[in-house]
Parts: sequence; C-alpha cells; structure tokens
Amino acid sequence: MRVRYRWTMANWTFLTNHAHVLLCVARDPGIRHRDVAERVGITERAAQRIIGDLIESGYLERIKEGRRNRYSLHAELPLRHPLEENSQIGEVLDVLTYPDGTPDES
Repeated sequence: MRVRYRWTMANWTFLTNHAHVLLCVARDPGIRHRDVAERVGITERAAQRIIGDLIESGYLERIKEGRRNRYSLHAELPLRHPLEENSQIGEVLDVLTYPDGTPDES
C-alpha cells in the first residue's frame, strides 16, 4: 500500500528563519533584504534583524559595494546548539545548497 503525502502549510518547519536566511545568503551573497524576506516568508524588517543577528554572531560579514551589500559567510563556524556544536555551519549549508554534493559548474 502506497502512502500519499499532501503538502499543507504547517505551523513549524525543520529549519528556523535564521537558517532559511543564511541559506538564502549562501546561495546569493548579493541578495537584497526584500528578496530574502519574500523567499523566507517573513517581513523585510525581520530579514534585516536576522541578518544583523548573523553578522553580530560572526556567521556573516557585510561588505559594501557601492550602494549594495554583499555578504561573506564564515562557513567554518560551529552550529550553536550543544547537540550540533561539532558540526560547522558550512557542512549543513553545503547539503542544502548542493543536495547532490557538487556545486554547479556553470
């Protein structure tokens, strides 16, 4: 017997908004706050606050390029929870960014 799953909007997800924002920035280091907010499903102000949190915690670095921001990810930093502290954030992002294990060669 085959079980069919139907997608419905759940009250929770496996990743936090901070993880979703970090994933957006990892995929596109020049992404605008407005685009992050749209992709994650949060307000632009929430996206700004989360990016600020990630900068303050050292996971991201803001680099000004004219009027735009570009972000540099510090992938070598550990995950913050004691259960995952032996893993680096870059390892998780690599799995989510490149599910087949290889970056695009384009």
